[in-house]
Amino acid sequence: MKVVCKPIEMIAWFEKDGKVHPIKFRLKEDDQNQVIPIERIRCVKLEKLGGNQMYVFECESHFKGIMKIYEIKYEMDTCKWMLFKI
Repeated sequence: MKVVCKPIEMIAWFEKDGKVHPIKFRLKEDDQNQVIPIERIRCVKLEKLGGNQMYVFECESHFKGIMKIYEIKYEMDTCKWMLFKI
């Protein structure tokens, strides 16, 4: 996978205990917005990078008609989402 580290807009729901469930995200490419539904979450990890806790989701979705595996990250302190690897 290639590291891209792009900020994304996410639709997700949260459980009472703070567990996150991402649903779909919007990615801006070439001045166009592309909405990508998350079809499958393969695994979820909690990592600490530079003192910031992050959820790391390994997911699968169709990008331009091709099933791809990618990683998205949710930074808990700033509540920001990013497409990390694709």
